[in-house]
Parts: sequence; C-alpha cells; structure tokens
Amino acid sequence: MTSPRPQGPWSEPPASGEAIEVAEGVLWMRLPLPMKLDHVNVYALDDGDGWTIVDTGMSSNKTRRIWEQLMAGPLGGKPVGRVVVTHHHPDHIGNAGWFQSVHGAELVTTRTAWLFSRMLTLDVQENWPEETLRFYRSAGMAPEIYDARVAERPFNFADTVYPMPLGFSRIQQGDVFRMGGRDWDVHMGNGHAPEHATFWSRDDNLVITGDQVLSSISPNIGVYATEPMADPVAEWLEACERLAPLTRPDQLALGGHKLPFLGLPHRMTQLIDNHHGALARLLEHLDEPRTAAECFGPLFKRKIGGGEYGLALVEAVAHVNHLYHLGQVDRSRRADGAWLYQRKG
Repeated sequence: MTSPRPQGPWSEPPASGEAIEVAEGVLWMRLPLPMKLDHVNVYALDDGDGWTIVDTGMSSNKTRRIWEQLMAGPLGGKPVGRVVVTHHHPDHIGNAGWFQSVHGAELVTTRTAWLFSRMLTLDVQENWPEETLRFYRSAGMAPEIYDARVAERPFNFADTVYPMPLGFSRIQQGDVFRMGGRDWDVHMGNGHAPEHATFWSRDDNLVITGDQVLSSISPNIGVYATEPMADPVAEWLEACERLAPLTRPDQLALGGHKLPFLGLPHRMTQLIDNHHGALARLLEHLDEPRTAAECFGPLFKRKIGGGEYGLALVEAVAHVNHLYHLGQVDRSRRADGAWLYQRKG
C-alpha cells in the first residue's frame, strides 16, 4: 500500500513492502541490508505505462521477495521498464541484473558504474589475493582482525550482486533525463563512488542525491586495494563544491540512506566543513608517526566496533592519502609493511 503524502519531510521510513509518495508520481521505498547501516532507500517514478526505479538494493532472495510485494502493491502491477542506478555499490546495483534478465527492464547508469560492476561480478576470488592482504598490512590493520579475515573466504562482489547481462544505457554529466513526468539535469558526484549520478528536477524541487549527499551521516569515502594511492577525499570535496551552487533551501533531497530532507545548501556546507575539520584534527594527530588504523580517534571521534572496522579503515586510508598528496605529511614503511604517516616539519 502507499501511505498518504504529508506536507514536508518525514520522521519515519516506509514499512517493508510499502511506499510513501514524496511527490506526485514519486514513491519512496526501503530495502534491508545485512550490516550496521541496515537499509537502503529506493525510489519509483511513474512513467504512465510503467515505472522507472532508482537503485535496487543488495541481491538476495529476501530483497527480491520484497520487490515482488512492491510491484504487486504500491506499483500497482505496472511493469518496471527502466532501472536507474546512481553508483556501483552492491546495495544500489545488486538487483539490477535481475530486473534486466527476469523483467526485461533497461539498465541506465554511468559508464564507470557499469564497468566497475560488471568487472567485479566476474572477478570471483576463492582465496585472498596477495594485493589485498598487502593493502591491509600497509594500512596497519589490527592483527586480530587481519587473522580473522584471512581465515575466511574473501567477500566477493558477486555474493551480493545478481549476474549482470551485457548491455546498458549510458548517462553522463550534462544530460537531461526524463522520468516520472519530469526533466532531470544529470550531475556527477565523486569520492564516495566514481562517476556517481545525481538528478536535479527542472520541474519541481526534487533532487535524487544517491549517496553523494545524505541527511544525517557522511558518505563513506574509502580507498581500496584496487587503487591504493587514490585520493577520493579530494574528488568528493571537488564534487561538493561544484554541486553546491545548484542547491536551494526548498529542494527535497532523496538520498540513498536515512530520511529525505530539506535544507540542502546547509547540509552541503556542513559536510564540507566536517571533512575539513576532520583533516585538521588528523594532521595534528600525525605530529607522531602513525598508521592509518591508528587514526580512527581524530577522524570519527567515537569508538569503532568490529562491524564498522573495515569501512573505517578504508576511510582512514583515504584521509591520510589526501594529506600525503597535499604534501602535508611524509610516510615511511615499518618493518611489518605498514605505512607510518607523520606531519612535515
């Protein structure tokens, strides 16, 4: 069922298998995730003879059963003609291949998102690649967590992403894309994921932000073994500065997690300022040589549990990489392979 549309932002998300109409012909739905951040938001836009859905949840029998409930209920049995994916992470692209293969939907996403997803689904590792283990050691991963990981089968993208058939339709910076009776300007974010698509309605106050901008948490910005010297913090800050002039206080931001929200200009400024603050604290912390894993305190200002450790580690690497690329810290290799970072001067 679809809940009535209230005036303004919402304090509670839609229940499983249900939807909230956030604007005419735009439904907000939610799917579960098996992690501390336990949900992802997905949206359906009414195209008249069918639906365009934005993002798809992580691939599992459970999420596909919920999608079947949604299609029979709030979506009224009309076909899903297109699947728009904001970025390549499994909680967003996980069921895209199912919609393509089983429901005949067209996949619309950025070239980078499709290439990354297709490559990662085909790159199944039964044993840990040495490059990944070397990356963990270079970041100073806690020995007990390292040992526990090595003892398990590696996580594979294909574990949570449905097989992806060949073929997609590309969107890119500057496109105008029509869905839900509206024309949307396509603007690329970056940092959280490369070539992350955001959509800005020309016809009303809606903005689909994906994970580029979220209401009450900061998007994870991580470095991985695939590109260990990457600087996604610089890319994310550049994207925020570039997108900020597009924002208006009345815009309703529809994000990939948490709740839709108003006040997009303030939130964008807040996120940018928070990262500059974290970098300043980190630089002070690096008056003494430390590994990336020893930088959780100044970055997150809270205790990091085992369930959050992996995301915290790749974000810490991203921030020390940023300071290194700026020339504000030096690094040296410790005997165990970990990089030690220290403030210059």
